[in-house]
Amino acid sequence: MSPTLQNIVSSLQRSGTFVNSLIAALTVGGQQLFSCFTFRCPCQVGKNFYYGSAFLVIPALILLIAGYALRSQMWTITSEYCCSCAPPHRRISPLERKLACLRFFSITGRAVVAPLTWLAVTLLTGTYYECAASEFATVDNYPVFDNVSASKREEILAGFPCFTSAPSDLIPVRDEIVLLHRYQSQMLGWILITLATIAILVSCCLARCCSPLTSLQDYYWNNHLQNERELFEKAAEQHSRLLIMQRIKKLFGFIPGSKDVKHIRIPSCQDWREISAPSLLCMGDYLQSHYSFLGDRVDEDNEEDKSRGIELQP
Repeated sequence: MSPTLQNIVSSLQRSGTFVNSLIAALTVGGQQLFSCFTFRCPCQVGKNFYYGSAFLVIPALILLIAGYALRSQMWTITSEYCCSCAPPHRRISPLERKLACLRFFSITGRAVVAPLTWLAVTLLTGTYYECAASEFATVDNYPVFDNVSASKREEILAGFPCFTSAPSDLIPVRDEIVLLHRYQSQMLGWILITLATIAILVSCCLARCCSPLTSLQDYYWNNHLQNERELFEKAAEQHSRLLIMQRIKKLFGFIPGSKDVKHIRIPSCQDWREISAPSLLCMGDYLQSHYSFLGDRVDEDNEEDKSRGIELQP
């Protein structure tokens, strides 16, 4: 990949507008596929409302939870500021708490993009709403339903979303009710879009007003967090790889991939028991602890270990 194209991709990844637009587009496409291949209104009394409401609300909740769960920054804030098992000696300044709150609001803004898009698109389409509201349509002003019992009326109304065969005198009523439900659903969709737009505008203004940072400081801080995460991941990967290779060499006597292996070490039963019990890093009152399963037991490289080794002749 050329440096110019790499810079463009990196800038797009950091752009919140681009990411939100991509999430919204993927949600719209998924909703259309979901409606075409999955949704089938049962058209039965007592089932339409629950079926339509489930398809309208449950995917939005799943997308909201996934929006939070897939954000690594969310887990960082949870472990740093909200977890009760955090080290007690670490003091969090008020400025740090404000910045964490601003970061949480930023994560929430990204997380609600997909569920709001799902709700808006489904309401503008109207399919789920028509199925859920079909049983509750008011048909008292239609003379054709004057001599129909209540149970029969509910059965007829429940079958309207499926466009099942109906008497010729009920077809105009069915068309009017479908149009009414489509009107109600689309109005709710536009109201949701309007309220979401106003809420986003107000939240952005409040975030700017309540932020302890200036615009330049906020820009620098966001870039600092991004660069810190990238450099830390690279350094952590390299550090852990070198440390693991060192401890594997002390455990087995050689490093995987070595071409000139002249000595191998046979781990003892105690070594296997020690490395089978993991320990955590910097927990409690200890300043240092084991990084992984390969604990300090394998650091003992004494004469007894050497005597149990096997010399390999070239």
